[in-house]
Amino acid sequence: MRQLTGDQFLVKQINSSIVLDLIRTHSPISRAAVSAKSGLNKGTVSSLVNQLIENGLVEELGQGESSGGRKPVMLSFNQRAGYAIGIDLRIDMASAVLTDLQGSIVQQIESSLESIDSNLVYAVLSRMIRELIASAPESHYGVVGIGVGVPGIVDDNGTVLFAPNLHWKNVNLGGWLREAFQIPVVIDNEANAGAQGEKAFGAGKDRDHLIYLSVSHGIGTGIVINQDIYKGVSGYSGEAGHTTIEADGKPCSCGNYGCWELYASERALLEEARQSDTVHEAAKAYILDGDDLRLEHLVQLAESGNEEARRILKNNGHFLGIGIANIINIFNPELIIIGNRIALAEPWIADEIRETVARRALPYHKDKAQIEFSHLNMGATVIGAASLALTQFFDKMRVSVERST
Repeated sequence: MRQLTGDQFLVKQINSSIVLDLIRTHSPISRAAVSAKSGLNKGTVSSLVNQLIENGLVEELGQGESSGGRKPVMLSFNQRAGYAIGIDLRIDMASAVLTDLQGSIVQQIESSLESIDSNLVYAVLSRMIRELIASAPESHYGVVGIGVGVPGIVDDNGTVLFAPNLHWKNVNLGGWLREAFQIPVVIDNEANAGAQGEKAFGAGKDRDHLIYLSVSHGIGTGIVINQDIYKGVSGYSGEAGHTTIEADGKPCSCGNYGCWELYASERALLEEARQSDTVHEAAKAYILDGDDLRLEHLVQLAESGNEEARRILKNNGHFLGIGIANIINIFNPELIIIGNRIALAEPWIADEIRETVARRALPYHKDKAQIEFSHLNMGATVIGAASLALTQFFDKMRVSVERST
C-alpha cells in the first residue's frame, strides 16, 4: 500500500468518512451531535456536512426538538442516493435484488436455470441485471455495484476457481460482468455473502464471532471473527462441507470421500427420502406432474404426521449436528446461524441438531455458543451480496492509513 502523508486533503477525507458513518448509523442526527460524537469542532462538521449534502449523500430533514436554545436542523443519510444489485447463484435458480444504500430491498426477481453451463448462466444473470438496472429509480450515483454469491471458491478478481456443484473451473464471472456493465463487481462465496447479510441485517447484528452455515445442495460456511469475514491466507476458507466425517465414505464431486455435505445437505436429505417407498407414495399427493420430490414436499409430509418423513428429517439434523459440533470445537463462536433452504425444515431438525451438539461438542466450547436459524430466511445470501457491493462503494470514501515502519 502506498504510504499516505498527513496533508490537509487526507485529513479532510478521513474526517468526511467519520461524519458520513455517524450520519448513516445515527440518523436522524444534528450537526452538534455529530460534533460531540466525533470530537471534531462544529465548524469542521458544518463544512463537511455541506459537502456531503452537495454530493447527495446527506439531506436535511428540518428542525428537531430543542434541548434549550435554537432548534437543531436534523440530518439524515440519503439512502436513495444510489442502488446496489445482489445476486444469489444456486445450481437450479438465481435470485437478484435491487437495494438502496442502506440495504433495503427495492425490487426482487428470480429466474430458474435450465442449465449450469457457464455461458447460459451468464446470459440469465445479464438479463436479470439489465432488468434491475432499468427498474432503478433515478439517483445521484445510479447503480453503484453488483455483488454475486457463488457456491464455490472465488479469487480476488472474481474468477470462480472451483464450484463442484456447478461443475465450474476457472470461470471469469467477475470479468464478464465488469466488461458488460462497466460498474464495480464483487464476487464471493455464497456462504461469505450470507454471513455478510446476517452480520449487517440479520441474526448476527450484535455479534463479534459467528459462523453462518449455508445448507442447500451443498454446505458452505461464512466465518466472522472480530466482526470481519475471515477468508484465510488465500481467501478460500469456509469449505466446511468438504471436511471428512466418514473416512471411507461416499465419493464427492470435489475428489474427496465422506464429505460432510454428502450426509447433511438438502441433496443428501432428498436422496434418502427418494429411496423410501413410504415417502415416495405419500408424496404423490403433493407433487405436481413433471415435478420431483422437493424439501417443501418432505416438510409437508412431516406436518401431516408422516413418521417416515419425520425420521428422515431428524436424521439430517443428526448429521448437521455432528458437523456443527466440530465447528464449535474449532472456532468457539458466539453464534451459529443455519440458513439457506434447510431453514425450511427448522421445526423438524432443530431439536436433533441441538441434542447432537450437546452430546458431541466440548463443554467449555458449547457453553456460550447459541444456534439459531437465519432471520433472513432465504434472503441472507442475496442481501449479503448486495451488501458486499455497498461495502465496496463506501470503502472508496474511506482512507486507510498505513503506519510507517
